[in-house]
Amino acid sequence: MYEWISASIRIGSIALQFVFAGAAIFALLKLMPKRQTRWKKLALLDWRTSSPPVKWLKLFGIKKGLSSYQERELLLTGCGVMADPMWYMLLRRAVIFVLTTVLLLIVLLYKGSYTSIIAQLSVGVPIVVIAALKLDRMWLRSLLKMRSLQMTKEIYTISNQLLYLSDSTLHIHSKLMRCIPFTKVMRSDLEWLLAEWYHDPSQALKGFKLRIGTDDGMSFVETIDALRQHESGHYYELLRVRIADYKEKIELAKESRKESTSYVLFAIAGIPILYTFQVFIYPWVMEGQKLFQSLG
Repeated sequence: MYEWISASIRIGSIALQFVFAGAAIFALLKLMPKRQTRWKKLALLDWRTSSPPVKWLKLFGIKKGLSSYQERELLLTGCGVMADPMWYMLLRRAVIFVLTTVLLLIVLLYKGSYTSIIAQLSVGVPIVVIAALKLDRMWLRSLLKMRSLQMTKEIYTISNQLLYLSDSTLHIHSKLMRCIPFTKVMRSDLEWLLAEWYHDPSQALKGFKLRIGTDDGMSFVETIDALRQHESGHYYELLRVRIADYKEKIELAKESRKESTSYVLFAIAGIPILYTFQVFIYPWVMEGQKLFQSLG
């Protein structure tokens, strides 16, 4: 029995190593520059546009109508994930199931004795990963806020460039082409928009709005659509108003970040005070309690 559990744990650890190695390789490949081709845009050749098999979803008890699914779908869309959210739900459930099984096997193996560092890591790592996956909506909201702020900054920069080119006779498509070097997070989405522009500008703008998935992105797309249809100074005045709104949001985000940083620094500054209380004051409190008990 002991040998079977040891072999199962070794197999599980090797499988986890392969999973983490695959995730690392995938992340490195995503960082490499990509050559955009016409075939890459075809939906039939892109697995992200398809849904997982229904049998797999039933096996892990995943249902599309649940409120938790709908909330995660909105969060993933806001984070820029264009794949079917069912893939994320399926992968999340599968990882939780595998790690829970591995954790039970480790508990049976060590029988409650976790004195060694290896045993503590073997138990602690799966627990941390499971807790992170259970609380995924919390860090997805954080990622959404970070991406939304970054999008707002880039939209603010692009809007200023468009306002700078307001007196130019260039088409709005050419003006947006000149704004590509000022983007980072939304560069691929903007390039996608410009590639689909001549096929159908309205549909390209709708797809661009869905890919951005933020409130500021939607207002930005509406402004671009208005400039596309009517090249007049009135709409550039609207763009100037939007720029002021974007700037105000960025300033509020900076103030909020400063306030959060001050709270963290205040909490860190309280650590030496607690340590001083533990080292110097707490022994006197204990001695006083002992004295009162002896007097009683």
